[in-house]
Amino acid sequence: MLSFDLRSLESNASRVEGELLAADAAWQEGDTRPVTSVRVEGRLSVAGTGRYYFSGHLEGEVAGTCTRCLEDVTGPVKEEVHLLLVDGAADEADEPDVYVIDTHSRELDLRPAIREEWLLAAPTFMLCAEDCKGLCPTCGANRNLGNCTCTPSVDPRWSALSSLTGDPR
Repeated sequence: MLSFDLRSLESNASRVEGELLAADAAWQEGDTRPVTSVRVEGRLSVAGTGRYYFSGHLEGEVAGTCTRCLEDVTGPVKEEVHLLLVDGAADEADEPDVYVIDTHSRELDLRPAIREEWLLAAPTFMLCAEDCKGLCPTCGANRNLGNCTCTPSVDPRWSALSSLTGDPR
């Protein structure tokens, strides 16, 4: 569960255990979505009038493309999360690391904040393996599957340097 009644939070902290599914309406077009869901665990408590603090972690798996060889790849995402959520009238509402909630709301929905934290934690560039050899720049063959038979092309502007290295190309 990622939504909480604000009145229940006034009396005691709440344990947070829930999932933000990949098909949830909180995601926007172009977001790096999880493979299945983002699992969230932690503690949500009052941090003053109109202020709430979440401390916990999120984890899931993200799918992407290897930036070197363009093969499909998946990888884990794990992140410790500390959130300050304040109502729109609070002084901290303009701070970049603070999540603003509706002043008149009776419910605190963590999904938008969890979405943003996921997007920050998910890798932008992924590799299928640390030693990925990538694609041949001449023929486009995947070098992880074997060497290609094409001869590498050399820019003629660099030919003067080949005499210094002894490389006949």
